[in-house]
Amino acid sequence: MPNPTSRRTILRQITAGAAVVGWSAASGSWAHAGADTAGVAALPRLDGTLTTTPAVLARFSQDFGDLVTGAPRAVLRPGSVGDVVAMVRFARGNGLKIAMNGQGGGSADALESCSSYGQALVPGGISIDAKGLSTIHSVGANSAWVDAGVTWAQLIDAALAQGAMPPAHTGYQHLSIGGTASVGGIGPQTSKYGLQIDTISEIEIVTGQGQLVRASAGERPDLFNAALGGGGQVGIITKVRVGLVPAPTRVATVSLYYGDLEIFLSDQEKLMRDGRFDAQTGIPVRDAADTAWQYRIDAASYHDSSHPPDWDALLAGLRDDRGSAQFDDFPVRDWVFRLDAFEAAMKEGGFWNQPKPWLSLLVPGSKVTEFARAVLAEITSADLGVGFALLTAFGTAKLSRPLYKVPNEPVAYLFDLLRMPFPDDPGVAGMLAQNRRFFDLAVSLGAKRYLIGAVPGMTTQDWRAHFGADWDRLVEAKRRYDPDHVLTPGQGFFG
Repeated sequence: MPNPTSRRTILRQITAGAAVVGWSAASGSWAHAGADTAGVAALPRLDGTLTTTPAVLARFSQDFGDLVTGAPRAVLRPGSVGDVVAMVRFARGNGLKIAMNGQGGGSADALESCSSYGQALVPGGISIDAKGLSTIHSVGANSAWVDAGVTWAQLIDAALAQGAMPPAHTGYQHLSIGGTASVGGIGPQTSKYGLQIDTISEIEIVTGQGQLVRASAGERPDLFNAALGGGGQVGIITKVRVGLVPAPTRVATVSLYYGDLEIFLSDQEKLMRDGRFDAQTGIPVRDAADTAWQYRIDAASYHDSSHPPDWDALLAGLRDDRGSAQFDDFPVRDWVFRLDAFEAAMKEGGFWNQPKPWLSLLVPGSKVTEFARAVLAEITSADLGVGFALLTAFGTAKLSRPLYKVPNEPVAYLFDLLRMPFPDDPGVAGMLAQNRRFFDLAVSLGAKRYLIGAVPGMTTQDWRAHFGADWDRLVEAKRRYDPDHVLTPGQGFFG
């Protein structure tokens, strides 16, 4: 007698290419055109499409980290914001989960996102392809109004054409704006402008109840503050108003080298406090013999050709190895997109689609030396592969969104372990276990984590400790705007 499970699987595969007409709670599956629709909840009319084809489901079953898998039952490719509203309501009414997935990247076949450990996945639910909402509606002198699926790269190019640019960048620009709005968006300009979410003044959002509303600091501030940096727990952001500033024409850069960790950290904080540069990043690097760590500060000064930077003033009082310093000068766009060459090299070498057990932590300045010494003593070149680490000082005063948690100190450090393992590296499980150890050590020193990293074994108690006094704010916002816990289960905040 044929196996009935296999028969059902075959039938699903046959009907997967047919139009979806509804959801059957009894069978836990989608009904397709031509099938019996008795007891089926009819799909709302859509301007876009809801697809269940295996190839599309496979694409949305993993994220950039390639560490966690969980296939949705369907993918919405919205033709309008109304489609998002309709499908959130449909999901809520039929006991389904739903989440937006940015799936950015530098090319059509690329996959880069703010999700590296399943944060944007929705196993058994509905995944929304953010690329269906990718219109730049307006670019003015001071702000732009854009769909959440627009990437920062697309907005930067549109703004540069008008002599402006977003003030805060991550290093990699091919991320959806809605994605970074949900997690924070930290980068080399954070001390000067704050996070990317600090430059967002208004959002349009579909709540977990399927209500389309606008929110800002003056209108529904509880929703606004819960959405920005809140991990997608209160709504699906569909539009964003991003602040803009005048763009320079050129960017002068310097790389400063250090052999001593404490001097490296001290000089970072000096530059940050003085505001000498427009952007700065700290990078631990293995020496040529792979026997010890050296340290590098990359700093950037915006200018135009008629007013080059005064290097004597910018570098006064620093204790780097000045003979090793490297200087350069770029057109602004070349500098903003400087990691595109790295992406191309990673793809060519077969690294881009490998598992990436990344870790992002925010360490208090008072404890960073202790933390860095402990962690760097354990990390080897094999732990990084062809990736790299960051240890960058930033001031916390510009950070204004309550759910983006940072240490309660004026100076904190972003510690990024951006591993790019060699293909078929058998040590990935050990790297994840190492991430958990580093996370536990960091938390014991007063650190917080960035939502995008890969930290195994996170519990609700871990998240309660992470959000601290604002845990109740998150819980109340969840109760008010997503009472049925329809949205973004992959973060795992609530178990």
